[in-house]
Amino acid sequence: MRIPGLDLEFTSLPAPVPIWHAQVTAEQWQDAATTVRDEGGRLLALWAGSMLPSDGGSAACMCVAYVTLEGAFWLSLPMKQQDGRWVYPDLAAVFPAAARMQRAAADLSGVVALEARDTRPWLNHGAWPQDHFPLQQDPEKLPLLVASELVNYPFVQVEGDGVHEIPVGPVHAGIIEPGHFRFSVVGEKVLRLEQRLGYTHKGTEHRMTQLAPLDAYRLAGRVSGDSTVAYAWAYCMALESATQTTPAARATCLRALMLERERIANHLGDLGALGNDAAFAFGLAQFSRLREDWLRVSAQVFGHRLMMDNILPGGVKGDIDPDQCELMLQQCDAVEQEVRTLLTIYEAHAGLQDRFMTTGRVAPALAARLGLTGLAGRASSQSWDLRCDQPWVPYSEMAVVMATQHSGDVAARVTVRFDEIFESLRLIRRLLIEMPIGDLRCPVVLPQQATRGAGWVEGWRGELFVALELGPAEQQHRILRCHLHDPSTQNWPVLEHAIMGNIVPDFPLINKSFNLSYSGQDL
Repeated sequence: MRIPGLDLEFTSLPAPVPIWHAQVTAEQWQDAATTVRDEGGRLLALWAGSMLPSDGGSAACMCVAYVTLEGAFWLSLPMKQQDGRWVYPDLAAVFPAAARMQRAAADLSGVVALEARDTRPWLNHGAWPQDHFPLQQDPEKLPLLVASELVNYPFVQVEGDGVHEIPVGPVHAGIIEPGHFRFSVVGEKVLRLEQRLGYTHKGTEHRMTQLAPLDAYRLAGRVSGDSTVAYAWAYCMALESATQTTPAARATCLRALMLERERIANHLGDLGALGNDAAFAFGLAQFSRLREDWLRVSAQVFGHRLMMDNILPGGVKGDIDPDQCELMLQQCDAVEQEVRTLLTIYEAHAGLQDRFMTTGRVAPALAARLGLTGLAGRASSQSWDLRCDQPWVPYSEMAVVMATQHSGDVAARVTVRFDEIFESLRLIRRLLIEMPIGDLRCPVVLPQQATRGAGWVEGWRGELFVALELGPAEQQHRILRCHLHDPSTQNWPVLEHAIMGNIVPDFPLINKSFNLSYSGQDL
């Protein structure tokens, strides 16, 4: 496989979704990024690879999706030291979403993007010294750390007549995760928003290096609780890619069944919350009731309301019986009828539509430039959905219909949620009716040599990507590096643009319409 115009030979990683790997030079690194952008591709993730000297050095890594070719491309750039620092070329000028990924890599791994405009700390809020880099540490010999002195974060200030700042968070009045939002406003009109996140950083990627490869799926499923199925599947896909393991057809169908149930549960919750943020408490009550019933059936069938720990390396934890199939089919019919009724109510409610329409708009051109992805991207004409673009088993047999809108406002993001509920209900019915007979789990045999694998899954929020590096048998097959990437990383910066020109009271509504993960991007 080749990227046109680049003299690169890629090797295929054996994954259900096509992923290709190549080692590049600094010049090829930038040329590849520019070529992919110019051809309509996008940046999936950027991270620092294994950093321990015993692992053979260090590499900056990025993964890009190229719209005119099948699959994604994982590029590894062996870094050189300059003035005692590991350095690589800045990509923020090519992909704006790379800026925060580069800042996170600098905090965790000590790698520096040369000539980057924004070098402020991102994940390090003073919990560890500035010269300490967690992912450079031997997982078995962690030093005792003393928190560094807290310093003021240099927010960008907006000046002018009548301009003032409104700081919100990081501790919020509601039961939500912490994040700091600083609004520059004139009256109630928002001129600028700047975020500071990273408050839920908990050393997830370092902890992955302390776990056995066959056990780490449990931590992957806890990166972001509302996406536990998607993350567990992405990790298991990466491990199965590294070990050349192919789960049985019944196991993959059960995985897809859980993924679609997870998608519907989150959309039901969001549609209720969006109604509530627009002072329509009836919507919150009805969708909350539907979501609760949905979660109770998940608990009854899969043993856990969120279906946590049901996806394992090589397959799934347990099976479903005919009675459980019938229960879920009946629930699909009941939920679809009620959601269609609620859709009619939402569309006919003048006050609700007045709050939704034109609010928090992200124009398609801006969405493309900033790399908006997932559900929010599809509401702004960014037609990416792995179940359609890169369908893997069983989606390759199901002709998934992508939900897209073009106005890019809150109303569009609401409509995409409704459409995706109806499509997921169709997929669930088909999975239940056509469920193949077969094994639930096959053995996963770790190879003797060092290897890598990748997982790429369309979660409810957007595409999740997991990059996995495993050591050889003489290193007990340990995880050298596991990078877990959430689409929220790309989408949080776009929220800053979506609020511009709107009024302060509309921020909770716009924020909820994106519903981005703090935990998923803080890691």
